Amino acid sequence: MTMQNRGQGINARLALKRVAFTLDVDLQLPSRGVTVLFGPSGSGKTTILRCVAGLEQAVGQVVIDGQVWLDTIQNINTPTWQRDLGYVFQEASLFAHLSVEKNLQFGLKRIQKPEAQKALSEAIELLGISRLLNRNPGSLSGGERQRVAIARALALQPRLLLLDEPLASLDQKRREEILPWLERLHTDLKIPVLYVTHSMQELTRLADYVVLLESGGVKLHGPIQTVLADPAFAAAMGGEAGAILHGRVAEHDEAFHLTRIDLMANNQTTDHLWVRQQLLAPATEVRVHVHANDVSLTLEEPQDTSIQNRLQGIIESINPDVHPANRIVAVDCRGQRILARVTARALQELKLGIGSSVWCQIKSVALAGH
Repeated sequence: MTMQNRGQGINARLALKRVAFTLDVDLQLPSRGVTVLFGPSGSGKTTILRCVAGLEQAVGQVVIDGQVWLDTIQNINTPTWQRDLGYVFQEASLFAHLSVEKNLQFGLKRIQKPEAQKALSEAIELLGISRLLNRNPGSLSGGERQRVAIARALALQPRLLLLDEPLASLDQKRREEILPWLERLHTDLKIPVLYVTHSMQELTRLADYVVLLESGGVKLHGPIQTVLADPAFAAAMGGEAGAILHGRVAEHDEAFHLTRIDLMANNQTTDHLWVRQQLLAPATEVRVHVHANDVSLTLEEPQDTSIQNRLQGIIESINPDVHPANRIVAVDCRGQRILARVTARALQELKLGIGSSVWCQIKSVALAGH
């Protein structure tokens, strides 16, 4: 394996062989935002995180913003405790005999960074845990414990934050409790985050960049809007396939409890969608998730229909789906890609092919984050 030092961002070239599993990845990831490592159990997500942290010994190279943590050719292997990172596991490991505040202060004595107390205050504010400081960890909900664990990691002022399925041990109610706080990390943090999950909900709400893993290798990677709109990703996801569209809150229809989202491409308004009313100020940037199962195609603009959202576009590609009866159709709607799951029979009867002009009827739209 030939290796070289690289520039800014997260660069990880890793090879690891086990009895029934081989990891072989070469990743160049952004220096800011949330990168989600996504894929089924056993695909290598957590193994990559552990290799980056130095908890697993791989052959290769790990370079964070130009700082070499691992280079097996140059015999460099920085111990985990010297790698400038924060790591949050599935279960929050808090000291039961210490208050929340003392748990948060514990790690600061070791790092001795001049801005540590300021970073801790910012983390407490960011994760909304000031009211928990005098509590005992045993009295916290699962979601509260994870927020404390993330704040403790951020207080170390790490160069990189690693989150290993932080919601996996929580029930749905607790997941919904902590997701808004994780969205604040997505929008407010100025350091890169590597986030492991196999949840589409977490992916669509939190990811800026996506790495789809399969059997220890990278199948797809790129910005979330690009990856989710890729027919190969759609085929792999089956019923959860869909596209992420970016837009801004335009107005609220108080009479019908709806919010209009203006879709944006190249910073220009291209179209709009109506969603259930959201408590968001006008001009707030949002992302919406449109499932392929909720999109139908028609040759003419629909009239006299209860489906309110419809976009015109050009068919870019027609691709195989999980079931041989179906196809995944990618439609370019003025710079935003929509995916539709339709039958091969319907495509033939409508005489649709690449380049055909169609209308996409969207039965349901879900706000995925902001």
